[in-house]
Amino acid sequence: MARPPLLDPQEPLFAPAEPEGEFDVQQLLEPLKRHRRLIAAVATVVLAASLIIYATTPKSYRAATVLQVERRLAGPVRVEDIIGVESYWDAQSFYPTQFELIRSRGMAERVVQRLRLAEDPIFNPERAALFASPAGGGASSLDARELARLAGRIQSGLTVRPVKDTRLVEISYVSPSPELAARIANGVAEAYIDWGIEMRGISVEKASSFLNSQIESIKREIADKEAELQAYSRSATDIVALDPASNVALQRLEALNRDYIGAVSERINKEARYQQLINSPRDAVPESVAGGLVASLRSEVLRLEREYASKLATYKPEWPAMQSLKEQIDKARQNLNAAYDDAVRAARTEYETALRREQSLAEELTRQKGQALELNSAAVAYNNLKVEVQTRRTLLDELLRKQSQTEVASRMQGSRESNVVVVDRALPPGTPFRPSLPRHLGLGVTLGLLAGLGLAYGLHFLDRTLKRPEDVERVLGLPVLGVIPDISAAGRGYGYYGYGYGYGYYGYGSGKRLRRSKQQPEVEQVNIELVCLTHPRMQVSEAFRGLRTSLLLSSAESLKVVLVTSTTVGEGKTSTSGNLAVVLAQLGKHVLLVDGDLRRPRQHEIFKLSNRSGLVSFITAQAEPAEVFLRSAIPNLYLTPSGPVPPNPSELLASSRAHEFFTLARQRFDFVIIDSPPVLPVTDATVLSRVADGVVLCVGAGIVNRADAKQCLGKLGLVDARVLGAVLNRERAAEGRYGKAYHRGYKAYIEDATSQAEAPAAKAG
Repeated sequence: MARPPLLDPQEPLFAPAEPEGEFDVQQLLEPLKRHRRLIAAVATVVLAASLIIYATTPKSYRAATVLQVERRLAGPVRVEDIIGVESYWDAQSFYPTQFELIRSRGMAERVVQRLRLAEDPIFNPERAALFASPAGGGASSLDARELARLAGRIQSGLTVRPVKDTRLVEISYVSPSPELAARIANGVAEAYIDWGIEMRGISVEKASSFLNSQIESIKREIADKEAELQAYSRSATDIVALDPASNVALQRLEALNRDYIGAVSERINKEARYQQLINSPRDAVPESVAGGLVASLRSEVLRLEREYASKLATYKPEWPAMQSLKEQIDKARQNLNAAYDDAVRAARTEYETALRREQSLAEELTRQKGQALELNSAAVAYNNLKVEVQTRRTLLDELLRKQSQTEVASRMQGSRESNVVVVDRALPPGTPFRPSLPRHLGLGVTLGLLAGLGLAYGLHFLDRTLKRPEDVERVLGLPVLGVIPDISAAGRGYGYYGYGYGYGYYGYGSGKRLRRSKQQPEVEQVNIELVCLTHPRMQVSEAFRGLRTSLLLSSAESLKVVLVTSTTVGEGKTSTSGNLAVVLAQLGKHVLLVDGDLRRPRQHEIFKLSNRSGLVSFITAQAEPAEVFLRSAIPNLYLTPSGPVPPNPSELLASSRAHEFFTLARQRFDFVIIDSPPVLPVTDATVLSRVADGVVLCVGAGIVNRADAKQCLGKLGLVDARVLGAVLNRERAAEGRYGKAYHRGYKAYIEDATSQAEAPAAKAG
């Protein structure tokens, strides 16, 4: 019999899966909850290792001395002024240079020789006995290689640390002996101070020698220049000063220069008047240029012309009065032209006179300049000699002043003045510097937690199994009908069988054997298969009742035959199908539980019924329906066991007799629950899905791989199986999400119901 279609062919078989990359805070905290024991174990191991290291590490002591380092000596005398001006970059690099000098091998060798560390049995135990012997020699017998080795030992334990925002520097040394640590720290400070004093003494000596040689050289140059000046002054007797107040040649040159400038200006003015007279129209020449006579004659001509023009309107030109007036006008114009020509000749004469005067002054000025230059050259040479002598005398005075300062610095060198002051001398420490118990404890706890967290998150992200309801919905795109918590997470076991399949019983196992956790406490074990009957008020029982509700609401059409399967073995399909049948029967419905696993049946063992006759018997026509519908001890619940194990389970389930059996079961019972084998190992589940109204996929939390679960859905999709949703079994995070709230609200209720239910179960057992 073909099952009725329950799906629209146009609808997709499964909901689209969400991207796997999304995660929330719960995903980040889940590895901590799941692997908290691992994290604690790793942290404990690392902490124990750090304590062992602390106990086995030799003790070292650290002593420190503090110095104040100034860039120059205090007081008015500065050796830097003798040598030269200190640049900005020299000032910036001063302190780093000093720190490197303190750490240098040369300074360490000074300390070795100064403190005779080669003979110290703690610092140099290898050769201390040799130096202590009468024939062993002393520190002076150290060769360069041995000295360098001991200096390197000092450098390895020496630390130079500048104190921030101050001129203080801390010199510390770490040694197995507190006295030796303080001794070497103070020895380094003293060696550095002595080295600075010696270096300044050498600098002062070099500066003094340099100044003495320079002073003698300047004195010789001054004597030579003075002799040259005296000889020059005797040969050039006409040399006069360059001051204009006392130099007649310069005064005359200045007078000629002023006259020449005046002559040039006058010539320019005369030339401009002459050019304006000859180039401008006579009627347009200004009065200031033409002169007063020309202006008066021009006015007379204009007056006569206006009078002629006014009478011309009354009288004719031939009139005698008009003729007389015309003659007066012509005569006035002749007089005006004659006066204008006289003005032009006078302007030209004045221009030529001014030009000749200018040329004469220019010649005289050139001659006077030559004489002044000759006198000036002699005066300049003389004055240059005087300036050179004066400059060298000034330089000599400065060198003599610096020589005096050098002598003062030399006397200060004898008094052992230094720019380095010891602020705090090193004292032998009372407690070891290494190892430090608080440091080892803190480092052990920190590294342990980090290692534990790294391992936990590494295992979590390498684990590709489905562990949470969100994983099922996101990866498979299936609704989660129910979440069955792990009983062992609450301190209870699963009995002998646990969740379904063991390891490869018929050759189709997943290869994963379900082992009981070593950390599981030894308490009374609760069998998961019929927990809804034996412990009806446990949290697991409530979860199965929630599965029942979700299953009844999962379809708007008739849902009578439900196939319960899984991807692989060990995911709890047998216990899920049994408990689902129990909770459906508790509604007063007639329920048939069919053990469709013909390869490894177990339902008859759970319900304690005979397996001599069952589904295989009916399919092979060896039994009637009444013989395979066995009534169980639970009201309204019937069981059809698998019957004898056949050699060809898939062929039997695909036969017409198998379809006839499920048709009879659909007609007689309200619900038919089929417990089938896993999908991936065998094809039985895909065959049985054709007679079911819906498929419930059991997913073992932390058991099934994501790729296997997707492959399982692909196989069911090939036969158009209607997957109603998934049941997440053995979910250990359930207690963290809703189990605590459940126990807080119903703790007393659960304890009373559990104790009441366990008593009859014990009697029945």
